[in-house]
Amino acid sequence: MTREPANLSVWQKPAAISAAFGPVVDRGSVDLAVIGAGFQGLSAALHAARRGLSVQVIEAAGLGEGASGLNGGQVIPGLKFDPEALIAMLGPERGATLTEFSARAADAVFDLIAREGLKVPHRRTGWIQAAHTETALLAAAQRNRQWRAHGADVTLLNQAEIALLTGANGYKGGWLDRRAGTIDPLAFVCELARLVANLGVNIALNRRVTGLRREDGGWRVTMADGDEVRATKVLVATNAYSDALIPGLAQSLVWLHSFQIATAPLPSELDDIVLPHGQAVSDSRRILLYFRKSPDNRLVLGGRGPMRVPRGPEDWQHLERALKRLYPALAGLPIERRWFGRVAITADFLPHLHEPEPGLLMVAGCQGRGIGLMTALGAPLADYIASGDAAVLPLPLSPIRPIPLHRFRRVGVAARIAWYRMLDRLER
Repeated sequence: MTREPANLSVWQKPAAISAAFGPVVDRGSVDLAVIGAGFQGLSAALHAARRGLSVQVIEAAGLGEGASGLNGGQVIPGLKFDPEALIAMLGPERGATLTEFSARAADAVFDLIAREGLKVPHRRTGWIQAAHTETALLAAAQRNRQWRAHGADVTLLNQAEIALLTGANGYKGGWLDRRAGTIDPLAFVCELARLVANLGVNIALNRRVTGLRREDGGWRVTMADGDEVRATKVLVATNAYSDALIPGLAQSLVWLHSFQIATAPLPSELDDIVLPHGQAVSDSRRILLYFRKSPDNRLVLGGRGPMRVPRGPEDWQHLERALKRLYPALAGLPIERRWFGRVAITADFLPHLHEPEPGLLMVAGCQGRGIGLMTALGAPLADYIASGDAAVLPLPLSPIRPIPLHRFRRVGVAARIAWYRMLDRLER
């Protein structure tokens, strides 16, 4: 996600943050070099520094200019798959481990904000998965049954209850997960960076890493201008922005554009109708829509957009049509912000943890749940980097597997999105 004058999100970076970090790297040797200053990279840097490791963070762009600063700010526990599916896919032990880890992902975010006193606007009022068909409602009932068996604070919603909680048109019912909530994601990544820097970690912005070379039992990290850092271990935390730095990594992921719009602040007469209790919502459509209120009381709505970089406001029109369908009363309210960014998806819709060479780690594939997942992964990643004990990891280490015919995959995904969007329109 690259911030452009016409690609402004509703999230605002604190004025003092930009001046706090610069492009300078410490040219000595560190225990850990982290490439990427998003949720994953900064969380891992935080926990590694608190374990006594020396850490250097290197970010190719400015702070929060990638997915961590331009997403929708929904903090959702769990993964795409429910507990029974994870156990069937990974086996009883690994499936149970990943289920329990993902169940606590939202806790990692909200507990960190509370414990450290981070200045991050947030609300933990839950997340609703809204069902637009009877089939989707049956799936929600199965999800509710499985998570309740794991002790989660969740409940099934009927049509009247979801209408009352969302104020939106067209949903048959849904599922409320009270473990979830919303944050200002840009404020969160900036506060994470401040917290990490206060521990003595150097964060270098606008420095692109172009080379990694194994050397003397460690790694030589080279930047575009030839500057270098030596590190015992390296964490590549680039996810949807992975390029050719790690052979095959970018080809193991499909990235999609997530487009978002934000209205003008809601008038007082609509505030008690539109999401009156502040839950976030994602629906059950093949091309999902998600929406929430921002801290300054705008309605923020997002969904998949074109695979290409947008050319103008017309590329967000599918979201404006959806907004009018869900909330006809908002038809005259101006759209004041439009922005977009990337989401990384793996072939099996699970996050992947790789260590292609000793001391070279990476996690990729959030499937749209990166805030909780990547924040929560910081502690076990730091534990593994410090101890070398793979038992502390909630994910199995796996080889990088490039997707066959990857160069044509995005064409296929674009065609599938268009097809699914048409089916969703027919279903209303």
